[in-house]
Amino acid sequence: MEKQKIVVKVIMNGDKKTRKALKIAVSISGVESASFVGSDKDQIAVTGAGIDSVQLTTLLRKKVGYTELVSVGPVEQKKPESKPAEVKVQVDPYQYYYYGYDRPYYSYVYQY
Repeated sequence: MEKQKIVVKVIMNGDKKTRKALKIAVSISGVESASFVGSDKDQIAVTGAGIDSVQLTTLLRKKVGYTELVSVGPVEQKKPESKPAEVKVQVDPYQYYYYGYDRPYYSYVYQY
């Protein structure tokens, strides 16, 4: 089976219901990850293989409150980014002894 992404909008009032909704979403078989999305963090995005979206929506309605199924679709594959060639910079270890002053820092030793 291929991975799918399900987005569910849940009306959650309070931190307790937020944690409860995420716990229910993760407990369904086939779920690999669940996270909050949207501008108000009122949507839960669930990814995995073989997830029953109707079961997820029904459980959230029973346990948390009003739930709306927003979208069901395949997971978008990320394109591998071509990394630029690494540039090695060699730092002179003695340049840090000047502490940003114009002249080098010297200490004077008094002998009695």
